[in-house]
Amino acid sequence: MNKTLLCDTCVIIDLINENDLLLSKLSKQEHFTLFVNSIIEMELLQGVHNKQELKKVEQKLTLFHRLEINQDILETATDLVKKYSLSHHLKLADAIIAATAMTYDVPFYTYNKRDFRYFSGIRLWAP
Repeated sequence: MNKTLLCDTCVIIDLINENDLLLSKLSKQEHFTLFVNSIIEMELLQGVHNKQELKKVEQKLTLFHRLEINQDILETATDLVKKYSLSHHLKLADAIIAATAMTYDVPFYTYNKRDFRYFSGIRLWAP
């Protein structure tokens, strides 16, 4: 069975660094179609320090499908910012990423579960 999964920036960094534990966990699971959105892609690109790292990131990104950010996602993200920016210090990028997972109804794989656990309608994934 093919499953979909939106991967957070921190997870993809581990994949780029060839984290053996993460690779082992994912290999024990059923086949996944892995997704990013443009915010996650930009966070990864912003974190590179040289052309060699840029090439490595760009190469790994070819393994992921992209979930496009549309008007529904932006409206959901705006609602999340209104609701949670004061109480939980919600960051704009996290609001758009969460809204992407919620709008496409795709499980979200992140190590930063505490940053996303208070959203109703998001499915956090754990191996």
